[in-house]
Amino acid sequence: MKKLLLIRHARATHDLGYEDFERPLKKSGIQDSEIMAERLLSGKIVPQYLIASPALRTLSTANIFAQFLSLAKPQEDIRIYEASRLTLLDVINGFDDKDDFVGLVGHNPTMEQISHYLTGQLLDFPTCAIALIEFELDNWAMISAGTGTVKWYSFPKEY
Repeated sequence: MKKLLLIRHARATHDLGYEDFERPLKKSGIQDSEIMAERLLSGKIVPQYLIASPALRTLSTANIFAQFLSLAKPQEDIRIYEASRLTLLDVINGFDDKDDFVGLVGHNPTMEQISHYLTGQLLDFPTCAIALIEFELDNWAMISAGTGTVKWYSFPKEY
């Protein structure tokens, strides 16, 4: 069985002067990341590692989760930034089969699109939303449309 944790980055600034790739988290985004990481920890939902877009807001979110969950520094994959659903599927299909539980930290609208594609379930992905998807498969390469089931879903309640 494979498990995928989809995490959308936390709230980031929209202030002028920042390129999209360099937008930092807002204070509320840092707080939301800590709250959501605590929820994962209390629910014993801890992936083996995290892989994230290298955009500042996404990597910052992933770093907070890694710290709270006592994980190694998140891996970075530029393909996650501005990814299409198919590109994100390629990233997932390329995970090493020795790993059974991976956390992926990315962006919308792709997080909504990939979760719907994998599960057939429509989930809203506000900032810092998280979905745990399980697959009755032993190979990441076999994951495709409708092969997953949402087992846990949460987001900060301020929305």
